[in-house]
Amino acid sequence: MLLHIPQVLNAAQVAEIRQYLDSTEHWKNGRHSAGAQAQKIKNNLQLDVNTEQYRDISNAILQALKQQLLIQSAALPKHILRPLINCYQDAGNYGNHVDNAIQTCSDTGQLIRTDVSLTLFLSNPEEYEGGELVIEDHYGTHEVKLDAGDAILYPATSLHRVEPVTSGKRLAAFTWMQSMIKDDWQRNTMFNLDMTIIKLRQQLGDSEEVLSLTNHYHNLLRQWGEL
Repeated sequence: MLLHIPQVLNAAQVAEIRQYLDSTEHWKNGRHSAGAQAQKIKNNLQLDVNTEQYRDISNAILQALKQQLLIQSAALPKHILRPLINCYQDAGNYGNHVDNAIQTCSDTGQLIRTDVSLTLFLSNPEEYEGGELVIEDHYGTHEVKLDAGDAILYPATSLHRVEPVTSGKRLAAFTWMQSMIKDDWQRNTMFNLDMTIIKLRQQLGDSEEVLSLTNHYHNLLRQWGEL
């Protein structure tokens, strides 16, 4: 499931983050955080995580993600890793790859299974040429280029890439989540059921039928969920 999450950050929040990112020199070669295979195809910059400013920015983004009801419904996150920040410019790109199945939480050292990936755009589409996030799944190939503050949520099992940025600068945050439901089909089923319950509740209130569907939702969560 690919899901567009609008306005994870509002314009003021994006502007505050951009004020720092557009002026800082605390960038490192993105290959330093990649595995041996990914290093050959990764050509970008990543914000140094050993700065107070990175900590402040990642905290703000992490809190915004946790407050997004659509993310909570679609991803059913058990853990959300602290977001990283990257920059693509001067033909920077990242070839086809699949994210590592296991990541280490920088705050606790805990190993996290990456079920869901998220990219949060911090540059508007008109600020750069190229730089599309291209995601391949069972239904084909999808090119994603969203407004600053918007995010795309997609299965971490997906083959994906970032096309070369031929002009301008593409800034984004990215992270991974371990879901309470690791199977993408089951997770998608729960999301669709939740959205249906919300719509029916708006139309019918807490009717007997809505309460019955809600009961089924929670019973499925008990059956499929891992804590």
